[in-house]
Amino acid sequence: MSSAWYAVYTKHQHEKKVAENLTKRGYEVLLPLYRAARRWKDRRKILQMPLFPCYEFVRTTLEHKADILKTPGVFWLLEQAGRPCPVPETDIDAIRKLMSDSINVEPHPFLKTGDQVRVCVGPLAGIHGILTRIKNRYRVVLSVDLLRKSVAVEVDLVEVERLSARTAGAGSAISC
Repeated sequence: MSSAWYAVYTKHQHEKKVAENLTKRGYEVLLPLYRAARRWKDRRKILQMPLFPCYEFVRTTLEHKADILKTPGVFWLLEQAGRPCPVPETDIDAIRKLMSDSINVEPHPFLKTGDQVRVCVGPLAGIHGILTRIKNRYRVVLSVDLLRKSVAVEVDLVEVERLSARTAGAGSAISC
């Protein structure tokens, strides 16, 4: 059986310890970290934080699943239909490229085309719409139900946040 990358779900704030323990057991582990400034009343510090909180990646075969699950702080391997699903090697390679020192990377909420979103910053702040993608550019589509018309405006993904289903249904498509 050949080895593959699997996503490991860990206890909150135990990612580094789990990575250390799995590495000691001989597993190849990928724990993507980013630098984040944290401020307390008396000081400011730059910390290494997990890019994907509560997740890390381990290269293994499924023969070793039980051994991995016995590691303190590990809850489970990500599964689909009751079977651990491997993470594509291309995804792992992309994550490794992002982790180079020359690139500034930080977590961002997962957004997909069709999500109800709200623009958070800039002159369009507060406007609700639907996220679309046309020719590798993201747009928020704003609809005026009364007129049965829509318009699209180009946005950066960092300028929008996903709305919950409950929030998205409340109020009009364009808010003031």
